[in-house]
This record gives sequence, structure tokens and C-alpha cells, in this order.
Amino acid sequence: MSLSGREKKRRHEAPMPAASAGLLRFFEEETAGIKLGPEIIIMLAIGLIAVSLVAYVSFK
Repeated sequence: MSLSGREKKRRHEAPMPAASAGLLRFFEEETAGIKLGPEIIIMLAIGLIAVSLVAYVSFK
């Protein structure tokens, strides 16, 4: 019994999650790019809000 390339590939992959009728898919591969933690993103957002408020009050 010979398996095709597609069937061999399926055996080595993790099973897909059953969410939203199969529309949601998670990838385990890492992609190239900047890696930032959620804490940094929150701090940047708070900083942007603070700068915006200071600029609004200063140039009113």
C-alpha cells in the first residue's frame, strides 16, 4: 500500500482545530520580522495617547 505525497504530509502535520467551520487556522511556523511582546505594544499605545493629549492641550 503506497501513500501519495499529500497523504504522507497529512500524517506529519498537527490536526486542524474545529472552529468556525474550519475557517480558523493556526500556523506553527515562525515568520521573519520584528518580534514585540504585548507589554511593549500596550506601552507604545499608552505613550501615543499621552503625546496626543499633550499636543491637544498645548495647541488648543
